[in-house]
Amino acid sequence: MASSIQDINLTDEMQQSYVDYAMSVIVSRALPDVRDGLKPSQRRVLFAMNELGLDPGGATRKCANITGETSGKYHPHGDQTVYPTLVRMAQPWAMRHPLVHPQGNFGSQDGDPPAAQRYTEAKLTAVAVEMMGDELKQETVPFVPNFDQRLVEPTVLPSGFPNLLVNGSDGIAVGMATKIPPNNLGEVCDALLKLLDDPEISPLELCKIVKGPDFPTGGIILGTDGIREAYATGVGPLRGKGAVTVRAKCEIEERGSKSVIVVTELPYQVTRHSVVDKVRELMRTEKVKGISECHDLSDKNNPLLIEIELKRDANANVVLNQLYKYTPLQDTYGINMVALTPIDRDLDSLEPFNREEIEPIRPVRLNLKELLEHYRDHRYVIIRRRTNFLLKKARARAHIVEGLLKALDHIDEIIELIKKAESTPVAREQLMERFDFSEIQAQEILDMQLKRLTKLGRDELEKELAELRKKIEEYEDILAKRERVMGIIRDEIKDIKKRFAEPRRTVIQASATGEFDEAALHAEEDVIVSISQQAYVKRMPLNAFKRQGRGGVGVLGGDLKEGDYVEHLQICSTHDTILVFTDKGRLFWLKTWDIPEMGRTSRGRSIRNFLQIAPEERVQAAYVVRDFQSGFIVMATRNGVVKKTALSEYANVRASGINAIRLDEEDELVGVRITA
Repeated sequence: MASSIQDINLTDEMQQSYVDYAMSVIVSRALPDVRDGLKPSQRRVLFAMNELGLDPGGATRKCANITGETSGKYHPHGDQTVYPTLVRMAQPWAMRHPLVHPQGNFGSQDGDPPAAQRYTEAKLTAVAVEMMGDELKQETVPFVPNFDQRLVEPTVLPSGFPNLLVNGSDGIAVGMATKIPPNNLGEVCDALLKLLDDPEISPLELCKIVKGPDFPTGGIILGTDGIREAYATGVGPLRGKGAVTVRAKCEIEERGSKSVIVVTELPYQVTRHSVVDKVRELMRTEKVKGISECHDLSDKNNPLLIEIELKRDANANVVLNQLYKYTPLQDTYGINMVALTPIDRDLDSLEPFNREEIEPIRPVRLNLKELLEHYRDHRYVIIRRRTNFLLKKARARAHIVEGLLKALDHIDEIIELIKKAESTPVAREQLMERFDFSEIQAQEILDMQLKRLTKLGRDELEKELAELRKKIEEYEDILAKRERVMGIIRDEIKDIKKRFAEPRRTVIQASATGEFDEAALHAEEDVIVSISQQAYVKRMPLNAFKRQGRGGVGVLGGDLKEGDYVEHLQICSTHDTILVFTDKGRLFWLKTWDIPEMGRTSRGRSIRNFLQIAPEERVQAAYVVRDFQSGFIVMATRNGVVKKTALSEYANVRASGINAIRLDEEDELVGVRITA
């Protein structure tokens, strides 16, 4: 055999192979179709369940049977990929409107795994039926051969339910990802109706209808900037991309002398144990003070209930703000609305789909209006093809009924002809020649039952023909007028909203930003701050130095190093700022709450742990400032240089400090005062 070795450029081959692999992952696994909002694995599971007849009104079937049917006929990638797909579509904390009705242990919001597929059962939900229904068999969507060419499967579902917009989708492909949030069905339907009424409506106007994500786990969205950025941006690389801050639903309850923070809703995709573990870690490390206990009380009756008990003297609002900052009780949900969209579609084509080639699609990042438009266009195509299918079916039946009625007019001759015919094919040929019947009409006459020869039978046929002609006229009118199709879409959307819409679960706070004012994380109280000559600093509660009566013997103010002494002592609030000046003329800012609270006899911590003071520098002065709105700073150097500057000039904090005064060589700062 002749050799077929070819020389190729390795770089070109690697690039092309990588692109082919990337597109395979993008199209075949990771990204949803913009029309039905499903990935191939999800679509195949639902299609297999539909083929098994697992309707909402019927019995459930073992998940092992469903996954076997799916992997054996449509998705040959094993149970380890099919079963998790089935499970997720049944989890009410993952899907805003689940597509699968579960029976058994399908996991929990806490991340617990589901039971083995041999123990669980499932069937389709009413919403999933709306995704397929009779339209799947009415030549409305493309069907292509399955992996072994034995069967055919749909490349997209008719999707009478706006699944992508309502249930959202997550996926990581090669070189791109998608994260489309779930939304409220009622709002999505209202937006679709508005788009049908006004195709030129702006994305920003639609944002007033679809207010923002509506997560199945509830929670509170802080601010609308991220929503508008993702939903309403019309062009450019930021289209369909943004982020929202989601906060848990927490209530502060007073129980006797203690306060308890009760958590009943978490941000989307945040687990209970991640919150509880983080709170307990903060308790252990004392990063958040004031927490005495954290209990996870979630059970069957309360799927999510976390109680955080506080100490008697704790400020509940301050602790709650700290928990929002340091735990998953507040999380950021990134929006990246990428979906596979069809290329160069002919919306008015009535070509029946049952062909070898897969419809060309490509990944595109879309804003809210574009997602709505793609769904509207998809339903437009489906309704036209469904109507065309019904039209052909009605015409075919009318043709048969017309033949039967014609046969009744010549029934005696036809009976005599059939009696004398040698065989059925001969009788069929003679009927076609003598009475000008079509082959279909002739066969139907041969199959006709004797009861149709009665007067009642004739009346029924005439009534059926009249109804068929009326339907044919209706179908032809729908296909001829775009507004009729849009009217049907409008009616279907109203019906979907009426049957499935639910109240919004996620609250949107338009005025909040989600960014913390650092002061909100710390209770305000009066304290004493001391700085020693060797730059040891500490914070003490004001009551550390209790009032003494006559004859008091005094108390020890601190156990300092030998030769060290307290050089700066200030009474201030935990919300004050301490301005620290060094002998080199540099200025540093130190928030009082950043200074560790220590006992009265403690030495303190080196101030160099908090400020970037050079080893050769020495703290020369320290002053407490509440705000920088008024006042002046007066500085003097050893060489007699004096400088006066408005306090407001030093309001911008830098971790590395600033040069408050420029010094000559061998000069140093010796005095600082704050004046009015």
